[in-house]
Amino acid sequence: MGNETIIFGGGCFWCTEAVFEMLKGVTGTEPGYAGGSVANPTYEKVCEGTTGHAEVLRIQYNPDVISLDKLLEIFFAMHDPTQLNRQGADVGTQYRSIILFNNGDQREVIERAIPKIQKEYDKPIVTEVKRLDKFYPAEGYHRNYYDNNPFNPYCSLVIGPKIAKVKKKFAEYLKAQKIS
Repeated sequence: MGNETIIFGGGCFWCTEAVFEMLKGVTGTEPGYAGGSVANPTYEKVCEGTTGHAEVLRIQYNPDVISLDKLLEIFFAMHDPTQLNRQGADVGTQYRSIILFNNGDQREVIERAIPKIQKEYDKPIVTEVKRLDKFYPAEGYHRNYYDNNPFNPYCSLVIGPKIAKVKKKFAEYLKAQKIS
């Protein structure tokens, strides 16, 4: 089986990328914009909240190494899917929880996963789920932001704790994958 692609938006794409690029079986990540109606959006326009786009991460993965179910578990654990149009201090529709699928098989997996994951939350999951229309890559300086900006306060105060949370919750899985 070849690589597959899924799009996740869980707040700031710098956070999402830092979590998913550490996973075995994830063969590529790319921050970008999707879910809106404006063609060729820029970071500045998306941040204004007028494009309808969310900050998202395109994830290429090998389903023989990591399943979409496992990616979904990690996605829902790395952010709060019960917060509408925000993640922590990041507020606006561009920070909404969203999954953009490419085919009916992915949609079925997502639709089966959400009710199972919902049991972990007291409030309803508000993650938007829809077919991907168009993905727009983000500007180059957004790629590998966490790795390239280790002394940025946002990286240490927001992204670092998200990575630690995922590593703690999925310790056994990551250990089996030889990821520390």
